This record gives sequence, structure tokens and C-alpha cells, in this order.
Amino acid sequence: MSIYEDDLRPLDLDDVKTYPLASRPSLVTVKDFAKPVSEDSSLADFLNSLPDILAVNSLRELAERIRRAHGLQKPIIWGIGGHVIKTGMSPVIIDLMRRGFVTAIAANGSVLVHDAEIAMVGSTSEDVDATLGAGAFGAADETGKLLNKAAREGARNHIGLGEAMGRALVELNPKHKDFSLLCAAYANRVPFTAHVTIGADIAHFHPSADGAALGETTHTDFRLLSEIVKRMDGGGVYLNIGSAVTLPEVFLKAVTLVRNLGHKLSDITTANFDFIQSYRPLTNVVRRPTADGAGRGYSITGHHELTIPLLAAELICKQ
Repeated sequence: MSIYEDDLRPLDLDDVKTYPLASRPSLVTVKDFAKPVSEDSSLADFLNSLPDILAVNSLRELAERIRRAHGLQKPIIWGIGGHVIKTGMSPVIIDLMRRGFVTAIAANGSVLVHDAEIAMVGSTSEDVDATLGAGAFGAADETGKLLNKAAREGARNHIGLGEAMGRALVELNPKHKDFSLLCAAYANRVPFTAHVTIGADIAHFHPSADGAALGETTHTDFRLLSEIVKRMDGGGVYLNIGSAVTLPEVFLKAVTLVRNLGHKLSDITTANFDFIQSYRPLTNVVRRPTADGAGRGYSITGHHELTIPLLAAELICKQ
């Protein structure tokens, strides 16, 4: 005997309405499934074998929008953080630059550090835990001298920090320049803007650090990036890759500056690539700039060393 009241009974299921399974529209069908690859499959075969579902579908759509921007001669801006360099993606991005799929680069301060060190000695990314206790973290002499000398010369010449760093590196003719985004952008006349947060990078506590020069040149680069963002109207693309705070904030301010000055900014595409989706990139890159019909935003979750080569393959193999 139940302890509940006599009129409290489990709901009767006899009159539940059902429908034939075949009559229902479904979101996933077998035609969308992945296909096995064989030992002699080509790269195009592999790309075509991927399931036409979720992230793969987003990546394919994004690649198509990048190809469209290329055809329209609209900006394709790659906003990158230092982790992109440290995961070995520079050769892939340089190749895409030469193919016209990277028309501008916006970088945070750590990109300047890691890219310059790769160019000069072919290695970067120190063991922080092993050096912090002794106060040796970030004390590489050549890195600090190069960045701060470039900032001072950039301020004297009224150019941005990114261009100044590219010029300084190219003049050094470093052994590993073929792996440097700064060198490639400078050689190919691709705008490279640098957006430093003073105090956040190792070169800012070097004996030669010049806050005024760093501030002036990075402000020039903010204005230059804003001009490039203005030109995105009508089909341009902005990719945020591996920057969770600095570049999403910079991009949002560039967007609002462009619109504040009365310029239309619609039909744009934005995307955030990272191994986790954080608040600022999702809000400041993917959602807000494309709101109210102004464009389309994408979120691609995964490690850069996997997602960027996949995007490159989609761009190159399906032209």
C-alpha cells in the first residue's frame, strides 16, 4: 500500500500520441556521416570524407567565406596570439599569405617575442618554472634589444610597431627568416600590426625599454588596423586565433571606431579559433560585431596545430 494520498498516482501513458519515425524531419542523416579513408586517399579525399556535421560544416562555411573575400579583394585579417607561433603554424600561415588568403596580420606582444626569437635562433618559449625563481625569466638580451630598438626607430619614422619589427628583422637577415611571419609580411608588403599591453611582455622590463615609443607605435598600429577593418565592409573576414583578451578587445574598439566615424560595416565574417571558447572572443569577435544582420560569426574549438592546417587544406584543395 502506497503512503501517498489515494488520488496521487503515476501519470497514465496509455493516451500518449506517437508518430511514424519515417515521417519525422531529422537533423542528422546517413548522407552526412564520415567516410573511411584508404592508404592511397588524397588530401582532397580526406577532406571530403569528413562528416558534414557541426564543426566540420562550420569550417567549410568559413573557408568558403574566406575564398569569397579573396575574390572580392576584401581584407582577410588574421589576429593571432603567441601560441600560434609556438605550435609551429608560421609556415602554414606564410603559405596562405603568398596565396592571398592572409592580407593583414594583427598580433599581440608575445607574437613579436616568439617570432623574432624563431627568426634569430630557430627556437623560442622558455621554461618559465625553471627560470622564474632565479629572476631569469624573460631576460634574453637580443630579444629585448631588438624590440625596443624597433619601437624607438618606428616612433622616429612615424610607422607602426609591426612594420618596424619586420624592418628590423629583415635588416638582420636572420638565419631562420623563412619561418618568420614578421619577415614574410614585410617582404610581401602585407600589413602587420602589433598591439602591446605594456608590462605584459618580457621586452618591457629590458634596460632599453621605452614606454613612450612602445605606446606611440602600437597606437599607430591600432589606427592602421582600424583602417583595414573599415575596408572589411561588403565581405571581409577577421579571424581571432589564440588571443583570449588583448586582440578581441582591440578588434571591438576598431569596429566601434569605424562605425563612430560613420562608415558602414556589414556583410563581414568573424571567427574565433581556440582550444576553449572564452567570454571575450565569443562576445567581442563572434557575436557583437556581426549582430543585427551585420554578418556571420563562427566558433572553431580545437588545438591550433590541428584546426589551422585543416582550414588551410580546405582553402587550398577546394578552390
